[in-house]
This record gives sequence, C-alpha cells and structure tokens, in this order.
Amino acid sequence: MPLSHLRPRGEAARLDVLRKLNLLDTPPSEAFDRITRMAAQLFGLPIAAVSLTDSNRQWFKSRVGVEHDSIPRMKAPCGQVADERALLVIEDLQLDACYHDGVLAASGVRFYAGAPLVTHDGWCLGAMCVLGPSPRTITDAERVALTDLAAMVMEQIELQHALGRVDAVSGLPNRTQFLDDFKDLTMDCPRGEHRLAALVNLASPEQLGNAMRAMGAAYLDEIVGEAVRMLDATIGKTSTVYHIGATEFAFIAPVGIELDAFYADLGDWLRQRAQSVTSRFVTTATVGIVPFQIGPTACADLLRNLHSAARHAFEMDRNVSVFSWEQDAVYRRRFWLINEFGAALENSGQLRLVYQPKVDLDSGACIGAEALLRWTHPTFGDVSPAEFIPIVEQTSMVRATTRWVVETALRQLAAWWEAGIELQVAVNVSAVNLLEPDFCECIVDGLRRHGLPAASLALEITESALMKNPRLAEATLQALDAAGVRLAIDDFGTGYSSLAYLQSLPAQVVKIDQSFVRGIERDERKRSLVAAMIKLSHDLGHRVVAEGVETADVVAVLKQADCDEAQGYLYARPLAPQAFVQWIEKRAAVAA
Repeated sequence: MPLSHLRPRGEAARLDVLRKLNLLDTPPSEAFDRITRMAAQLFGLPIAAVSLTDSNRQWFKSRVGVEHDSIPRMKAPCGQVADERALLVIEDLQLDACYHDGVLAASGVRFYAGAPLVTHDGWCLGAMCVLGPSPRTITDAERVALTDLAAMVMEQIELQHALGRVDAVSGLPNRTQFLDDFKDLTMDCPRGEHRLAALVNLASPEQLGNAMRAMGAAYLDEIVGEAVRMLDATIGKTSTVYHIGATEFAFIAPVGIELDAFYADLGDWLRQRAQSVTSRFVTTATVGIVPFQIGPTACADLLRNLHSAARHAFEMDRNVSVFSWEQDAVYRRRFWLINEFGAALENSGQLRLVYQPKVDLDSGACIGAEALLRWTHPTFGDVSPAEFIPIVEQTSMVRATTRWVVETALRQLAAWWEAGIELQVAVNVSAVNLLEPDFCECIVDGLRRHGLPAASLALEITESALMKNPRLAEATLQALDAAGVRLAIDDFGTGYSSLAYLQSLPAQVVKIDQSFVRGIERDERKRSLVAAMIKLSHDLGHRVVAEGVETADVVAVLKQADCDEAQGYLYARPLAPQAFVQWIEKRAAVAA
C-alpha cells in the first residue's frame, strides 16, 4: 500500500527544504526542460515531467505533453515517490488499486514511472517521471536510465543553487558549505587526528542591533567587508574561511599548528584589526577556539562549541577564549534550567512558596512574612533559587513567574486571614514587572478577587530594578501606592543611588541587606553604617527591616540602633504554609 496518504514524520522539514530552494512557482527553465525532453525521447513516451511534491499538490518545474502546471497530491504517484524515496513503476494505472480513480487515470494515463529527486542530505523533493497512454513494462536498463535522469535534475538544482552556498555579502562559502566540507574532512583525514577550529565574531548581538538601528544594514555590510579583506589577507592564505553567521566567520587551522601559536596569532589578528577599522568604537570582536578530533566530533557540536567559546570571550572581556568543557557545562546547565523552569510554570506541583517570618523587634510578635519561590524538579530534586531566579529574570518567563507567585501568595494570604491570622505578606518584584503597563491593575484585581485589603500585600523592589527605567518604574510605584499596596526597597545599600530613591519613591519600608547585618556585633564600622542607615530611613518616614539576622547579639545591636523589624534564621528558616502557622502558634504559646 502506498504511503501517499500517510505523511512521514519529517514532512514539515522536507517541505522547508523544498521551499528554501525557491523552485516552486518559478518560470520554466531550459536547463530542466532539456532533461525532460530527453526523458520523453529515451522512453518513447509523450509525457515527462520534473514533479515537485508540495504539501497538497504536485507542481511541475518542467513538463512535456502536459498543459497544466500542477495536479492534486492526493492519489498522485509522485507523492508516493516523495514519501518512499524509491523508484515507482505502475504498469497500468487503471488496474492499480490505489490510482485507478486518480487524476492521471481519469485523464487517460495508463503507464507511470518515477525516480526520486533526493538532495545530498536525504530529502526527497519529488520525482523525475515519464507517463504514457498505454500499459507497458520497464526494463532494468530503463530503470537505471530514469534514475540517472533524476540525478541529472538534482545536479542541475545544486548547480543553480550554488550561490546558496556562498554568502551574497562577503562572497565567502557559507554555513551549508562548511557542513559539507567538514563531512569531507572526516572522510579524508585520519580518524582521531587532532585539529583546531576558530570562530571570529565581529560584534555581540546587542552591539549589532544598536549599530543596525543607528546606521542601517549598509553599516553591517561595511563591517563585514572590512573583516573579509583582513581575513583573506591573513588567515585565508592557509585556511578556507566560512561566513556562517551575520558577523561570524569560522575556519579550521592547518594540520600541525599548536594551540599556543594559534592563540597568539589570532590575538595579533584582533589587535591589527582594532588598529585599522572604524567599527572598533562600536563593536567588540572576539575569537573562540575549539580543539577537536576528526571523527568523534560532529559538525553541529563543533559549531556549538565555537559559538560558546566566542561568547565566553565576550562575557569575560577577553579577545580570545579557548573552549572549556567546564564553562560549557555551565551554559548547558543554564539552558536546561530555562527549558525545565518553563515546563514547571506550565505544570503544577514543581513550584511552591515558602514563607520567612518578619518579627517586630519591640514586641517580638510576628507581623508578616516574605514569600519565597522554591522549585523541586521531578528528576533532579531541589534547584537553588540563587541559581534559577537570576536566569529566569533574564527571560520572558519573568512576567509569568511573578504572576504565579503573586496569585499563590494572595491565595494563601486569603486563607490565613479567613482563619484569623491577619499578617502582611511580601512578594519580590523584578524590573520587568514595573515596566508592564497593566501591572498595578493586575495586583489590585488580585487583591479584590481574594477579598484582601491592599495593605496586606507588600511588594519588595531592589534598587537595581528601579534603575532599569526610573521614570516608568516610579509611575508604576506611584499607582501602587495610591491603591494602598505597601512598597519596600529591598537589599538597601547595595545599589548606586540609595539616597535619591529614598527621597523620591513612595516606599514605606527599607530592608537593609544582610551583607551589612551579618557580623555587625563584631564590626564597629558596620554598626556605625547600619545605625546611619536606620536613622536616615526614619527621618524620611520609612520603617526599617534588617535581613539575615542569625544571633541574639545581632538583635541587641539592631534594637540599640532602633531598627523596627528583623528577618533571619534566628527566628525561622523559610517555612511551608502549614509549618509557618505552627511556628506562629508555638511562638504565641511561649509568649503567653
């Protein structure tokens, strides 16, 4: 039974390959027509075609004896050829169980033979086919001939798209050519041979975006042109240079060159470039080097490692960086965390909130708690928030994460208030949230849905978050303050404009970062600094919370400095909701 009605798993990828060749719906070509006429003459048949299998049609790039340029793919033998990637012969369509009622049989066609048109990487585009009005058989010699004609069609396609292997801007071979040449390298060179590869990146994505925004696409062409001339004059004398990305060039070092010498040569090349090109003022060129072995190293892995090394050079502010398996493991871990956290957001059960008490230093009563996000992966267990939260904050998931945290915290807070535990819960907010136009509306709506007073929720914002876009952030905070939501400046003292923010922002609370609190009982300078912070905050009308309180001696110092609240392991580690309630009940019983 043919597979024409059962599309293979790679169908989407096959169609993508077909469309990237830009063959569909293009004008006739004498190069293809010559092969089609040859096929018709060789078989002595009136009809021949180069048939390309689109999603729902067979489109004829070339045809002899056919008026129309396409037929439906449904029940078209060429579709079966594309699905099975094998030569197909139907001696009489009218007797065939699958095609006797198809378009071809209805038009009087009785005989069909088609050979697959297969790309170098195994994708079948369609068929080179011959058709006739009478039943007939096909000899072995004719089978070979039809297969050869199909190969000639593919060679013509490759020839016409040779420019698809050359970058139009640089004139250098592109990524596709690099993949093919690397495959040849693995066949021609001894397996296990050690070689070196390098990737030159002329600019970071952000630098490239800024340059394009200010100067336009022509500026990118100038940067590439300058680099190509220098690469051709130096590296191009001993290695083939490939243009594999907008500002990326890759090449493989000659046999026998040592890593130290290769590293030094590339550093010299970057310094020469920096002295001679104008783009050095707006772009930062880096080079990643990867040692690899012929055979065990796949081309895709080599390219990934090259990108990783070049990116690491940029992040570490180096000119040249050699690929490190340890650093690569960090990047792969980061990528894994992003993907897995996205799945955790979509599936309940992995994320949860824990609550760390805030204690009034005068009365000793628990007056609130900070909600903290925790993640337990189903396979790898607990993931540290210190690891995943900074990564999540750099992605688009930060909005969804904050929404999840706020909604979960409000649901828990409502349950506590209903049970008579009227506390305030604080939630951390990122810079991205403050830039959302509907952020205040969402917070107020959540409080209203859960029947909570606005003051029962506090939002903690770091100074660094406020600096992202001060005007817009301040407007959002003003709206939240007007709605009655409590606001706190988190990690106070670690930012750059603390006093300015204390004066201008509508915050009611200042949280002194734990780095100033820990060890304060032994450090006179810390005591003086924290005392000054507390007095300044009080003078400006703010309540002060000290983070990271772990000993009674620290509490004594904070009380002496008139600090209002404390939070830390001395009182409790972050607790699950039920454990938090039990902690409150136990503390109340002790106080009674």
